[in-house]
Amino acid sequence: MNGPTHPVGAARSLGGEPGRDPDLHPPPRWAAKHRAEQTSPFFRLFDWVAGAADELLALAIPVDCVCCGAEDRALCAACSSRIRHLTRQPFRAEGGAPALMDVAGAILLPVVAAGVYREELAQGLLSFKRHGQHQLGESLARALASAVRAATRDGDGFLLVPVPTSTAAYVNRGFSPVHLLLKEAAGHLPGAVVVDVLRKVRPPGAQTPVWPGRPGGQKGLGRGARSQRVRGSMRVSFRSRPAVAGRSCIIVDDVLTTGATIGEAARALHQAGAKVRGAVVLAATRPPDAAEPAGASRAGPPKQP
Repeated sequence: MNGPTHPVGAARSLGGEPGRDPDLHPPPRWAAKHRAEQTSPFFRLFDWVAGAADELLALAIPVDCVCCGAEDRALCAACSSRIRHLTRQPFRAEGGAPALMDVAGAILLPVVAAGVYREELAQGLLSFKRHGQHQLGESLARALASAVRAATRDGDGFLLVPVPTSTAAYVNRGFSPVHLLLKEAAGHLPGAVVVDVLRKVRPPGAQTPVWPGRPGGQKGLGRGARSQRVRGSMRVSFRSRPAVAGRSCIIVDDVLTTGATIGEAARALHQAGAKVRGAVVLAATRPPDAAEPAGASRAGPPKQP
């Protein structure tokens, strides 16, 4: 299937706030492990109570569609349909990520994107990453599941490995968007196996800021600078290595920009003995090249050795 060829549109801001995405403009690095689902019964109970309180609050306070402002739903039927339209044709997106291509233009790692980061898809993802609304999660997870199916077509035995979030982003949000979306998407993928083995670590030399005047964000940095910033920032612990050693893995993230983050995740998995076959993202900031021959951006499964 040929992917969309329209240009990327800028996401509108929500509720008058600047449309600032913590992943496109990340906060300062913290050295800590990713937090996934709570293991303590007490904290699971706390999360359940917090969720119930959110439901009661939603009954008391009317909600509007995050995309068009229609009343009563976080995502109205029309905008949900629009997101399905924007993600109906997953496409190969590594061509727009310079960190995943070598100097000769050869592919270092294939990436399948559900859609282009624009319009309702960008708006819905930004809002989900801020608030984690259940209605948005369902719609976005279906799109992510479709991209996973396109990436693993005619193949099985793949492990799905989510990219970890930083401590600062987790503290700001209270959850990991990628993990929530992948957990929901797994319900649409019979036999899918998710392994949460990647962890954030402090890169070597991170005690001294490398980019004066840029304490956290990567906006304005080129391919080499972005790659240098994330290099060494992920690892698979020795305890977790047996889960991926010798296994075919697909990396899962939400947004693809330069590919530096996915490249770092692939490095950490390779170091742990995993066979990284590719990556899947919900959205890519660059659409496939309109000048490519027909079918050049067609989504397809990673090749097995």
